[in-house]
Amino acid sequence: MHITELFRQAVEKGSPCFSVEFLPPLKGEGTQRIFEGLDPLIEFPLVSVNVTYHREDVKYVERENGLLERHTVRRRPGTVGISAAINHRYGIEVVPHLICGGQSRYDIEDALIDLDFLGIHNVLALRGDNLRGEHSFRVHPSGHGHASELVAQVAQMNQGVFVDGEVEQCHNTDFCIGVAGYPEKHAESPNMEEDLRRLKEKIDAGAHYIVTQMSFDNQRILKFIERCRAIGIQVPIIPGLKPFATQSQLTMLPQIFHVDLPQALVQEVEQCRTNAQVRELGVEWAIAQGRELMAAGVPMLHFYTMGKTDNMVKIAKALF
Repeated sequence: MHITELFRQAVEKGSPCFSVEFLPPLKGEGTQRIFEGLDPLIEFPLVSVNVTYHREDVKYVERENGLLERHTVRRRPGTVGISAAINHRYGIEVVPHLICGGQSRYDIEDALIDLDFLGIHNVLALRGDNLRGEHSFRVHPSGHGHASELVAQVAQMNQGVFVDGEVEQCHNTDFCIGVAGYPEKHAESPNMEEDLRRLKEKIDAGAHYIVTQMSFDNQRILKFIERCRAIGIQVPIIPGLKPFATQSQLTMLPQIFHVDLPQALVQEVEQCRTNAQVRELGVEWAIAQGRELMAAGVPMLHFYTMGKTDNMVKIAKALF
């Protein structure tokens, strides 16, 4: 079932639901950690699981002659495989991420064909991060530089159009395409107006819904939704929340994800003596956020869990 259909059902039934985001296992790990994280959540109205995609990294290995040999590696391969495993085990919808970084249009096309064969019909289309150590995004010679171009490729494939146009008659795919939105704007955008214009380009290219970057400030989330509607973006918008978990996140989250932390949250975290106390505070903050957003008419929430769900179980019990 498409994410947009799940969103519509939540609206019609007046029954809020949620999704979570997981990372694929590290290379060499199995599926157990993923399943252990998801098992406790199945009793709640968990309607989908996002699975992130991690691009290549560079590793240097010293050879016997003392020279360094450069290798390109991926620490977390297996996005398509773990998505299929989750879908098979739980019968729940999965949303594998697709990225532009390090991918040719042919690589993306092959991944979409695999997903279609597996019966997975939801994807989240992202540009992706810069390669580690690089200060600007490097476009693959046969790839895309913007998420809107990736969206267009998926939308064209839904119409039976392949990269080289070599297939005349084919089975059309039926992907529901999600994209990212930024209540506090993307780090590379010069201003919020330009960021919203770029977001509308993704919708115009064929995206069906938006899931937002994490935000700890509901007023920013609701203002973002309002501004989207004002420029003609009418697709479902799913707010993204992250349960705060450690004291180090006071500096780490703004640095990595370019989000502001409300002063009230900062002060409360600073008063905590242990990370266990911070984790409980994070649960309380997420519950308060969720209640306020649902009271404002938001039917579906997305939680960035990083695969750790003990706190998510507490949040789900309180909200759903």
